[in-house]
Amino acid sequence: MTGTIVNIAAVVVGSCIGLLAGRRMPERFMNIMFQGVGLVTIGIGVSMILESKNLIVSVVGILFGAVIGELIGLEKHLDSMASKLKRRLRFRSERFNEGFMTATVLFCVGSMAILGSIEDGLGQFPRLLYTKSLMDGISSVALSSTMGLGAIFSVIPMGIYQGLITLFAGSISGILSPTVVTEMTAVGGLMLLGIGFNVLKITKIPVINFLPGLFIAPLVAWLFL
Repeated sequence: MTGTIVNIAAVVVGSCIGLLAGRRMPERFMNIMFQGVGLVTIGIGVSMILESKNLIVSVVGILFGAVIGELIGLEKHLDSMASKLKRRLRFRSERFNEGFMTATVLFCVGSMAILGSIEDGLGQFPRLLYTKSLMDGISSVALSSTMGLGAIFSVIPMGIYQGLITLFAGSISGILSPTVVTEMTAVGGLMLLGIGFNVLKITKIPVINFLPGLFIAPLVAWLFL
């Protein structure tokens, strides 16, 4: 679990730096940084999608995942959880929920979160998670400075997600072949595109409802590729 612990610490430290910087930054700089976060998120999403070797797997994953997520109401549940957390801690940040959900998706959907957690769980040096920690720490500075406190609390779902993969690494390492992880990453890239569009206020996509696609796509890839 060392890699995940370091990853959590990096996000917390980065978020604290971002919060301190954001309070002293003029609004026009905050706005342009906010737009920059959206553009970078879209760029990361596109790069992840281009890794796919069979986009039909991503299409199936995202469509069926969306239906399952909509039936369960994942976006509403996570938004409700963020609102309760905000009320309990008496935060006033208008973008708390947005920051929480944006950071959660950004930090969890990439292949480094999956492969790094498996690497850590198998007792190897957690090189990937240390690299991810550096990237997430930098990203959290920008996210928290523009979206506020919500970003720092993304460590809760990120820690649970990566922690579970680490604990069960021995069981799932044989299932998650490079092909399976690649298609899983491509679905994550599509989700990041949605996050980027939301941040730029181009549209409003309930991205959290697509999360089941991260499990549908690798299942399809494992069965048919």
